[in-house]
Amino acid sequence: MPDLPPFRFGIQCSSPPDITAARWRDLARKVEDLGCYRLTVSDHLDDQLSPVAALMAAADATSTLRVGALVFCNDYRHPAVLAKEAATLDILSEGRFELGLGA
Repeated sequence: MPDLPPFRFGIQCSSPPDITAARWRDLARKVEDLGCYRLTVSDHLDDQLSPVAALMAAADATSTLRVGALVFCNDYRHPAVLAKEAATLDILSEGRFELGLGA
């Protein structure tokens, strides 16, 4: 049987409208403390946090947790701006950002 990579768990989070910065950071730390590999958020124009800012806050509050959006919506994100935001997130998270794109 071939060697397989370890099975990893991730959590997809939606932020409630009444979320605070402290609660969001605590949530990210809890996800990391549970041993999860990745925290993802969605990119929708509803009452959730902006994914770029939320992912940066989660990365800043943790040390090993990978962060990403399931899919960044290219219908309302200019490719050049998204590329810059993704590169910045990757640098500031020390390589823990994972990019998901959708059509």
